[in-house]
Amino acid sequence: MTAALIVVATAGEAERLRDLPARVVVSGVGPVAAALATQRALAQAPARLVISAGIGGAYPGSGLHPGDLAVSSVMVQADLGAWDGPTFLPLTELGLSVLPDGPHGAVFPAWAEAREVAGRAQAALGPALTLSSVTGSAAQAQALEARHPGALCEGMEGAGVAQAALLAGVPALEVRGISNPVGPRDRSAWRLPEALAATRRGVEAALAVLGDGWGPRSRGDTARLD
Repeated sequence: MTAALIVVATAGEAERLRDLPARVVVSGVGPVAAALATQRALAQAPARLVISAGIGGAYPGSGLHPGDLAVSSVMVQADLGAWDGPTFLPLTELGLSVLPDGPHGAVFPAWAEAREVAGRAQAALGPALTLSSVTGSAAQAQALEARHPGALCEGMEGAGVAQAALLAGVPALEVRGISNPVGPRDRSAWRLPEALAATRRGVEAALAVLGDGWGPRSRGDTARLD
């Protein structure tokens, strides 16, 4: 059994992780592509942990900046629901489920060792939101933060990976190196090399906790609980 499966959206993200002792799969962008790639990879070779890894944006209230690292406490498909005028209704309020045979909203639990990973990687620990479209305004970012208190970061794959892992009975974790703030798009402010380095640090910490011998081993580090 493969100890860890790492799912990333792009070849550029995968390139910086290929030398780690884990299987790395490039899924393509978005939760559907990520879920399908995760399901296929786990069918080919079971794993003890699935890690959704990559760069992402930080919400204004998170206190995170480009080059920082976010580790998921939960993974949320934040745009799955319905709009009733100006009000967003999540699946739980609609009486709907992401599972075919039981109730389950679009909030997926993170690996039980997420706090330990965040501590080792000197990362923030909190909700990681997944959206099919990148947020492009300050108002949208603030509305998402209001619906999901404590939200740290935004990506496009984490919840898809988490749902596929849940169906396979495998724990999942999302790590996001921060490349930019969530809100108006300003490519000149993006810090991709720093975000990719942070992503690798988070994956190394997760592998260390899993017992693969990578990453910082000190238990003196403490997680930021922003």
